[in-house]
Amino acid sequence: MTTIAERKRALEARRAELLGRIETVEDGLDSHGEKDWEELAVEREDDEVLEDLGAAAVTELRMIEAALGRIAADEYGFCTLCGAQIAEGRLDAVPATPFCATCAAKH
Repeated sequence: MTTIAERKRALEARRAELLGRIETVEDGLDSHGEKDWEELAVEREDDEVLEDLGAAAVTELRMIEAALGRIAADEYGFCTLCGAQIAEGRLDAVPATPFCATCAAKH
């Protein structure tokens, strides 16, 4: 069984990784030196991919920060909708989840 402290360390490590990824994405979006139309088109396609990666990272970061808030409030591991305890296996798969499997299926 994974302890809350271990889950907190894992969530904090993932948060640091995501912050680094977001910074890398922002740097990539800010760096455009090519002037050729063909190169600009390729850069724009790359930007769209970077924007999607950045948005996904921001979404996951918000989930992690909310989970860390629940840990601080001694509410981690309990569904935010129904209050049921979230199964250990579900927390192993999705450590930042705020929902039990039943509520996640409904949500």
